[in-house]
Amino acid sequence: MQKEWFSSWFDTPYYHILYKNRDYSEASLFIDTISDFLKLQPNSKCWDLCCGKGRHSIYLNKKGLDVIGTDLSPQSILEANKSANENLEFYEHDMRKLFRTNYFDIVFNIFTSFGYFEKQEDDLHVFDAVQKGLKSKGLFVFDYLNSEYVKSIMIECDSKTIDGITFNISKKIENNTVVKNIDFTDKGQSFHFEERVKLFDKTYFESLAKECNLTILNTFGNYQLQAFDINTSPRLILVLQKK
Repeated sequence: MQKEWFSSWFDTPYYHILYKNRDYSEASLFIDTISDFLKLQPNSKCWDLCCGKGRHSIYLNKKGLDVIGTDLSPQSILEANKSANENLEFYEHDMRKLFRTNYFDIVFNIFTSFGYFEKQEDDLHVFDAVQKGLKSKGLFVFDYLNSEYVKSIMIECDSKTIDGITFNISKKIENNTVVKNIDFTDKGQSFHFEERVKLFDKTYFESLAKECNLTILNTFGNYQLQAFDINTSPRLILVLQKK
């Protein structure tokens, strides 16, 4: 059985090389801003869903939260576990499967760590796992791309040279999905990877939330928590609550 694209690509060192220059200071500021807005209490139990190598889990833990980070990538979890402590744990886990029940005060799924699956039932499984993982009245911070904005700014071809590797990147929209092809050569060997992210709109997430007994409390359009505008907002950020 062929592996799903994300389980191969996210587990390679090249994924982390290509995205090593992401603006993580913006990420930290977002976590500060949303934590202040939600008035998160010290020692709240937090689930960082799709935590990668744990950068944001570590930051949340430093802010006083008891954090569990999960990710599908064994290599990422191996790296994240180097920073583990009694209030910061990491586990290899598929987001579509139940992890804990009635355990978390808050779940973070941030920086477009969603939209990878072919079937809607898989998306439902994710939201259901989050809902079941939350305590009553627990919160879910869900941060996704704004599909209309992405369509308006998409660059079809680009190349980036990082650590001596030139990544040639092409993008297209196919069946309401952004398909990114990534080609490069390293040490005489040619590589090809693909990313596929669905262009979902707010109504899609509203339907998932309703199906999984989650209520949308707030909708924001960027990491400064400004109002969402379908044409100009770079992000679609939802704060949901378990009923």
